[in-house]
Amino acid sequence: MRFVIAFIGLAFLAACGGDPALRFAVPQAPPGDRIAISARSVEVREVTLPTYASSEEIFFESSTGSISSDPSLLWADDPRRAMTLSLSRLIGEVTGAQTASEPWPFEAFAEARVEVRVDEMIAGANGLFRLSGQYFVASDSSRVRERSGTFSLAAPYNAEQGIPSIAAARAAVLRDLARLIASEGL
Repeated sequence: MRFVIAFIGLAFLAACGGDPALRFAVPQAPPGDRIAISARSVEVREVTLPTYASSEEIFFESSTGSISSDPSLLWADDPRRAMTLSLSRLIGEVTGAQTASEPWPFEAFAEARVEVRVDEMIAGANGLFRLSGQYFVASDSSRVRERSGTFSLAAPYNAEQGIPSIAAARAAVLRDLARLIASEGL
């Protein structure tokens, strides 16, 4: 009985201390018109992000170019996981292909594998959310050519509207990346 009372007391103290952090989800951007691709199935590997962008904290660029965050403002999900799952979903919606993030959950292997390496993902001081890096499309299928390309995408956000505006801009650049990979890579 004492254990139960102690446990309830600890739970109450933890609840009272509370986490002052606010978590923000990234909305889903509409995928836009369909893009025909040669692959019937696409695996999306885990998106690699710079150290600062892989953190739950939301980072901002200052007018001097420095990058900082506020520990009380967090993404709702792990950025690598969220970016990978969203990119997989968007590529599927844009192309109509069977898509999944790694590990590939189906018996037959995917006809194409997409890997994305991000070198910049930041809410810029100029009111643009920027996403840049390189993508790779690998395939064992004769239907799909192996390709790679670079990307440098941006979407505006309104600093006065706060983090929800930044989250919407992040969703928009990810959608644009999915469309770019579908049209030029797949």
